[in-house]
Amino acid sequence: MRMTYRDWVLLFLLSVLWGGSFFFVAVAVREVPPLTVVGLRTSIAALALGAVLWIRGETWPFAQGTVAAFFVMGFLNNLVPFSLLFWAQTMIPSGLASILNATTPIFSIIVAHFLLADERMARNKAIGILSGFLGVVVLLGGGVQNGPGIAFSGMLACLAAALSYGFAGVYGRRFKAMNLSATQVAFGQLIATTLMMVPIVSLADRPWTLTAPSLPVIASVLALAIVSTALAYVIFFRVLASAGAVNVTLVTLLVPVSAILLGRFILGEDLALRHYAGMGLIGIGLLAIDGRIAERLRGSSGAGKPEVTK
Repeated sequence: MRMTYRDWVLLFLLSVLWGGSFFFVAVAVREVPPLTVVGLRTSIAALALGAVLWIRGETWPFAQGTVAAFFVMGFLNNLVPFSLLFWAQTMIPSGLASILNATTPIFSIIVAHFLLADERMARNKAIGILSGFLGVVVLLGGGVQNGPGIAFSGMLACLAAALSYGFAGVYGRRFKAMNLSATQVAFGQLIATTLMMVPIVSLADRPWTLTAPSLPVIASVLALAIVSTALAYVIFFRVLASAGAVNVTLVTLLVPVSAILLGRFILGEDLALRHYAGMGLIGIGLLAIDGRIAERLRGSSGAGKPEVTK
């Protein structure tokens, strides 16, 4: 499946929305505990998508057989990675968190290789995984030595979140056979996540005892939920349907750029040279996994050969 001009525009927009999520989280966790931010993100986003379903006249997606799937998907795709990423951003810059999150396709390929019969690992994917893990090693190298402002445990939490996303991607394939719209799937998993988060947040954070957050934090939470979650989900599933799973994963190459620029110029965050080097290796790995550049290079070299005539 090929990317149209419209797909590319939506993909760049999605990268800004998801890159902005790291910025919004960095602002929110300064005053609100990470788990509470997760609960607010999923609940507000669920309300927004519920309104979209109502306006469109679509039914609630909670038929027999879907509820359990929504809870598993919500756990793997929202509760675990959101909690880990938000907690990590109390220790590491948002730009670095976004770079580590870009390893998600690499973990997805590894998980799919062992769990799906039709997603075995090809040579280009193996090369991409090797390059990606080298990038991770470069990123974590300074963390082992407790570099200034960089927490090793925070980086490991980001990698664990990427692994959870990998399992979610494999598990989420089952929704294709349930005849649900993208908005219905997104709404269902967000409702399930919210129901799971209510007792967790109540016990861990006791949010009713927290001091009222400032206006910038409130604005960041609302933007995180409505813009970087509800709207981003709709765009993501639209590109997925139009351009395919391989093409839509290219957004992970663009997200760190948006997150780093927002963190650098608005939050004043600084990253070391090795972080950019690690991002470069991860980017090379993702391009190798995609495989189309290598195909074009082989095609160009073949096209340049002179024809032999007799």
